[in-house]
Amino acid sequence: MPKALCAWGGWEGHTPAASMNLYVPWLQAGGFEVDVVNGSAVYADAERMAQYQLIVQCITMATIKPEEEQGLLAAVKAGAGLGGWHGGLADSFRQNTDYQWMVGGQWVAHPGGLIDYTVQIIVPDDPLTQGLPAEFPVHSEQYYLHVDPGNRVLATTTFSGEHAPWVAGTVMPVVWTRYYGQGRVFFCALGHQAPEFSAQPVARELVRRGLLWAGHAL
Repeated sequence: MPKALCAWGGWEGHTPAASMNLYVPWLQAGGFEVDVVNGSAVYADAERMAQYQLIVQCITMATIKPEEEQGLLAAVKAGAGLGGWHGGLADSFRQNTDYQWMVGGQWVAHPGGLIDYTVQIIVPDDPLTQGLPAEFPVHSEQYYLHVDPGNRVLATTTFSGEHAPWVAGTVMPVVWTRYYGQGRVFFCALGHQAPEFSAQPVARELVRRGLLWAGHAL
């Protein structure tokens, strides 16, 4: 049975434990044996990291020790999948550019805070998006990210300029996939807190599929 590591921690405002716990049963239903840990210390244990086919992370605004970062990078480069959402993956370790290169982007702003906006699926025939609505409304932080142009973008959002006029019309990736070495990487910018996933079933399904894809189970 493939194994998944679910690591949560960092800023409590993103409800990391509750958000992670939403996905543990779905990973188990997808065929994974799941280990859940608090923090990133496990990443430094190379022998343990070699056991995992999937790493799911929800750690925001934290710091990571060099040996932990190198352990995570090595595991993904060797073929473990990496998946996550919102600041739990794209605002985890602000000082670590190698980590950000692996993820494919870094949060820099969310103008207006929690607002209503629309997400457009731009690749409707992908296994991660097939059968989902072409666009759907969300109430969340609209993430402005610095993004790797090599990402395969599946969904976007357009900034209205209401809260930051100088970015009016900017089309920003919301969901992407990429590779880092042999590892598959999935990211979704939605999911500020756990209740959002209950209120926004399309976002929830995108993340569920994305995590399974990263772990070669979709």
